[in-house]
Amino acid sequence: QVQFVESGGGLVQPGGSLRLSCAASGSRFIDMGWYRQAPGKQRELVAVVIAGGTPTYADSVKGRFTISRDNAKNTVALQMNSLKPDDTAVYYCNSHPPLRSWGQGTQVTVSS
Repeated sequence: QVQFVESGGGLVQPGGSLRLSCAASGSRFIDMGWYRQAPGKQRELVAVVIAGGTPTYADSVKGRFTISRDNAKNTVALQMNSLKPDDTAVYYCNSHPPLRSWGQGTQVTVSS
């Protein structure tokens, strides 16, 4: 059974940083992504790390977020810098394209 467990979210002031972590179990994936869903909005893709390739990012986070993976541990991380209130959302990891099964996500709130 595939499972994703996200952690690392929290409350941070604008301009601050957070590092999210995701542990995947039950399978190994070639491409992994971080997604987010803000209140009242659809879930969107934030960043993708491709095996042997260059990570890709949504325009809204380019230059501020960095995705990385540890293949040995089957984990994926998202370093988020220069956070903005618009980054407030529940963040999820999944394969790319995503499976139907999602984890609980981790809440990120950017507010002063």
